[in-house]
Amino acid sequence: MMQQAKSTEDPTCHLDQLKEHFSRYLIALRPWSFTASFTPVALGSVLAFKAFGSFSIVIFLITLLTALSVHAAGNLVNTYVDYQRGIDNKSSDDRTLVDKILNPEEIQWLAMVLYSVGIVGFLCLSFISDAPMEHLALIFFCGLSGSFLYTGGLGFKYMALGDVIVFLTFGPVSVMFAFLGQAGRISFTSLLYAIPLVLHIIGILHANNTRDMDSDKKANIFTVAILLGWTGSYLVFTILIFLPYLMLFQCVLHVSWWMILPVLTVQEAFNIERQFRARQLNKIPHKVAKLNFQMGILYVLAVFLTDTKLLPTLL
Repeated sequence: MMQQAKSTEDPTCHLDQLKEHFSRYLIALRPWSFTASFTPVALGSVLAFKAFGSFSIVIFLITLLTALSVHAAGNLVNTYVDYQRGIDNKSSDDRTLVDKILNPEEIQWLAMVLYSVGIVGFLCLSFISDAPMEHLALIFFCGLSGSFLYTGGLGFKYMALGDVIVFLTFGPVSVMFAFLGQAGRISFTSLLYAIPLVLHIIGILHANNTRDMDSDKKANIFTVAILLGWTGSYLVFTILIFLPYLMLFQCVLHVSWWMILPVLTVQEAFNIERQFRARQLNKIPHKVAKLNFQMGILYVLAVFLTDTKLLPTLL
């Protein structure tokens, strides 16, 4: 009896339990999708440096933490609402609640914690950045609202408007938030640089919705993929995956040879397109997210290495 009591108090046992809880929470957050927040924040920060010579590693890390927290909270809201609507099942990509990895109360609690972390990050930025607080607040709460309203509240995802919300949240909002935090001012022209990144990010969503067309139809919700059908969805996905490379190749010809760096990832885009065409859709969203990270990092590096005078609209 004494030996059994001792084993239950073994610190190793508690450590294993903590690791198990952390692992379950991490799975629920869908970390593979975080590239959609990281690359726009990195791009906005580099553009601020190129335009005004403004860069703070502290501001960058807080901005990144804020964006990732709001993104992760939005993922949890999506998990919770999809489950409540009966959309998620054993064949779904996200089975956090279906497989009882977490329960609905834990999802709600974790989402509130992450939104709170995002708000604390925003408040910290308000104190250490030169940006006007009202400008930061406007952009931050636009991003927070977008992450929640995608499936929560009005549920734009279910009205075939999810692509619009994703475009705005991970394009203009994320890039402008990072740029404003670093430079202390807004540059609307810098938003043009977000287009190659955000097209791939929408590609992640579109691939996910194309894969889930049948289950979404049964749940009586509408997505762009359902409205377009298989052929239309394939054509849109092809545009989303390859148009960024056409834009970047134009930059190679007219801006800087450094822009060839992100174009080097185009072979993987062809591989993904072939799998999509063959309707092997299960892992396509994950693969597009990985491609977005690889292309995005090289794109940010190319912008950094290019002479500022050659970057359109920045000076």
